This record gives sequence, structure tokens and C-alpha cells, in this order.
Amino acid sequence: MTDTTHRPVAWSPPPRPEWLARFLEETRAWDAATVAPLDADELITTATRNTGLSDFGPDDWREPFDILVRAIEEEAELHLFGRLWTRQDLLLFLETRLRIEETYRQHPEIEDEVISQPVFVTGLPRSGTSILFELLAQDGQFLAPANWELVLPCPPPEAATYRDDPRVPRAHDLITQMGRVAPTYQAMHEMGAWIPNECGVAFRMSFRSQHLAAGFQVPSYSQWLFAADQKPAYAYYKRLLKLLQWKNPRAHWLLKTPEHQSFLPTLFDIFPDARVIMTHRDPVKAQGSVTNLLGTIYWMRSDKPFDAAAFEQLLTPEGTAARLDQVIEWIETGVVPREQVIHSLYADLVEAPLDALEQLYARMGLRFDDSARAAVAQYLAGKPQGKFGAHRYAVDRDDRTRGLFAAYQRYFNVPQED
Repeated sequence: MTDTTHRPVAWSPPPRPEWLARFLEETRAWDAATVAPLDADELITTATRNTGLSDFGPDDWREPFDILVRAIEEEAELHLFGRLWTRQDLLLFLETRLRIEETYRQHPEIEDEVISQPVFVTGLPRSGTSILFELLAQDGQFLAPANWELVLPCPPPEAATYRDDPRVPRAHDLITQMGRVAPTYQAMHEMGAWIPNECGVAFRMSFRSQHLAAGFQVPSYSQWLFAADQKPAYAYYKRLLKLLQWKNPRAHWLLKTPEHQSFLPTLFDIFPDARVIMTHRDPVKAQGSVTNLLGTIYWMRSDKPFDAAAFEQLLTPEGTAARLDQVIEWIETGVVPREQVIHSLYADLVEAPLDALEQLYARMGLRFDDSARAAVAQYLAGKPQGKFGAHRYAVDRDDRTRGLFAAYQRYFNVPQED
């Protein structure tokens, strides 16, 4: 009998930087749980004490927060630095919610802001969503949220001080922490205060985020998340976008995260006039890349061996193929508006990015003018492929895996990568 069980792509942890290895060795005997407690009620109490505020907004965040914190405590096996870092993150998310709600309380007119025809970029992880997003962000008609304003959105950014806001240095330090903990991460995902970042970063404030599931080995939270209603996450995100554009107006938001692909009906429910750009890449190639990415992220906070099987819904070809087939069904049955979903091939973007963008603009009914072309060309010149090191990973190329994605590759005309 042939064994058809998917075996995760082999992965080995990268070496830790000397400063972190030394810290972990020096604190090996410490009581990590006492030094850096991760208890839901205590974290909430600390956030309210730190801010002097108590209104977190709609209470649909509390269940996922409790599930996440319990899963981190019971399943993630964080080392001391991982616990300290995680405590900092969770307090930041809670305190940001408190400050957002206080800003709305003082200025209820923010609710009247209109999010008009936002553009969302989505697709498989490692399928070119990030580079496409960054290239589109060079065009003045698209305004993407800078990394720093998603991390520290309150008080709301103002147009007059946007480029020299005093929060930028702190945000940059928080954002680039991952690259200091695991230097190889820079080869996978460039980070910085002014680089546009993903919607999933903002979703963390609703505690319904695949970014959170990807940060820890917490299978109970991941299982809850995949079955959960994501409407509260999208609704709270819209609330955040209104706040960000209140004093720094945006004509059309440019937004991005791979997880939108799994929630297109919800996205169009909250943003009915949105346009969605889907990137497409050989799923077999992307599969190996995301395995390496997740393994590296888990390793940042824990010595626990990477157990890919615990994340079957996220990592296996079967789960990925099912989500891709679902997208096809949504398009064919009209659950999502076909005319508002535009497609971009990773292969075209890598081979000839300027030509690929011109064709993409035409499909969106927009003009790729000379100023936009020049801005994109200048950006590409400053970011050659491999600038931050080569991202190497193994790929599972067996025939069964390839067959799972045949319908997807035919439907979207996605070429196979060798």
C-alpha cells in the first residue's frame, strides 16, 4: 500500500545571533513564567493601568485573546526572551485598542470617514504579494499604510507631520526586532518603519489574525481561528483605517495580506466597492518557502522543534489546494464579484515587472503613467533581487502534490517552476 500522507518539507533552525544565545544561556536558571507572566486577566489589568483607560470597544476580541494567551502558555514553550517579547506585543495590542476607542470617544466624527474603493493585494504566501504591494505603493494614486502607523496609530497621524512623526524611530525598532533575533529573516521579508505592511498586522488588534497563528506553535488557537468568523477583524480594520485617514486624507487605500484570499466574501461584505488583486505562483514552490518562513518565525521565540504536522490546515498541500479551489468556486458562483478581482502572475512580475504592472493597470482600468513608471523603476533599482541574501528552501515536488494543484494552475494559467 502506498503511503500518501504529506510529509512536511525538512527544515533546520538557523543559528542564533551571539547576543541572544548568550542571554538565553545566562538566564537559563530563571523562573521565566514569573519574570514574564502571560495571563489574560493580568495583561488586561496592566494595559488599563498603563493607559488609564478601560474601554476596549466591541467585546468580540476577548474570546480569541483568551484562547491565544492560554495556547501560548500551554503549547508554545517560549524561552525567556520569547516570553518578554510576547508580553510586550500583547500589551501593545491591548493598549492600542484602548487608545483607538478613546480617540473615537473624543472625536465621534471619525466614524463619518469614507473608505472609498480600496485596493487589496492577496494571494498565496510567498507568491509575490509583498513585492507587488511595494511596487504599487510607489504610485501616488495608491496610498498604503506605512508600517509605523499600523504599529503605533494613536494619536492619529497628521498630514503636516506624517514624514517626521516622532513615533517613527520607536516603531522602526519594534518592527525590525525580528531581523535582529533571526538575521536570516531579512532574506525572506524586508522590514522597516516606512515599508508598507500587511493588513494582518492590524488584525492582531482583534486577536483574529493568521499573523498571530504564524508567530507561535499554538495548534489550539490555529484550529479556533480557521473556524472563526473573521467579520469582527475586518470591521475593526475598517475602524482603524478611518482613524488613520482622518487627519491624513487618502484617496484610495492600498492594502495587502495573503489571508484575504481565504475570506474574500467577508472582505467584500465590509468593503463592497473594493478591488482585489490576486497574485498567482506555482503552489509547490510557494509551499516550501512558507514552511521555511514559519519555521524561522517560531524559532525566534522558542526552542521547541518545528512541528509542521500541528499546522496541517495551514501548511499541507491538501489544505492549500482546498483554499485555492474555494476561490475558484466563489468566482464561478458569483459569491465574490468577478469584475472586482484582478489577477497577477508571479512569473510575469519577476521577469518584466514594469510590463507586468502596465498590463495589471489596464485590467484595473487605470493608467500606468510616466511618473508612476519612473517611481517604480527607481524603487526596483534600489532593491535588486537578493539584496538581503538568498532565501533558500527545499521543495516537495512529488507527483501527488503536483496533482492537487492542477485545477488551480489550469484555471489561472499559472506556470510550473522547476
